[in-house]
Amino acid sequence: MDFMADQLGDGGKIRFLTVIDVFTREALAIEVGERLRGEDVATVLNCLVRQRGAPSAMFVDNGAEFTGQIVDLWAYHHKVRMDFSRPGTPTDNAHIESFNGSFRDECLNLNWFASIAEAKRHAEAWRRDYNESRPHMALNGLSPAEFARQQRTCDKKQRLMAVGF
Repeated sequence: MDFMADQLGDGGKIRFLTVIDVFTREALAIEVGERLRGEDVATVLNCLVRQRGAPSAMFVDNGAEFTGQIVDLWAYHHKVRMDFSRPGTPTDNAHIESFNGSFRDECLNLNWFASIAEAKRHAEAWRRDYNESRPHMALNGLSPAEFARQQRTCDKKQRLMAVGF
């Protein structure tokens, strides 16, 4: 996870919380708001846990939103290991930094947002296109969504074989 900042067409500040799955390369969420805090991080994570289950670990920087009590309690409750990058070393979380670079180049730099609602619509459309249409070399040329579907099918077959079907 990481945060990005930009501004609306009228000069107002806007923030983006980006969340990716390092294994599948899926963009799980891009939360958009004027101010995003630890409470917002926990809300997004709760939605993702309902959809996918809790991760074993999360890679984040040392921003106050991630190091605060709310996210710490969330991680403790869900038994998620928090892996913090070293200060000044964005390469510790290279996957999200690369993703954020693509999001900036292909969405934020190409659009002027008149409102947060408009930014949300553009960010979600870009996220869906990224997951469905973009092949990744690290995924053998599959899009993140295709790779995730393939993994779920393999996992299901392995579970069935383990119980004798």
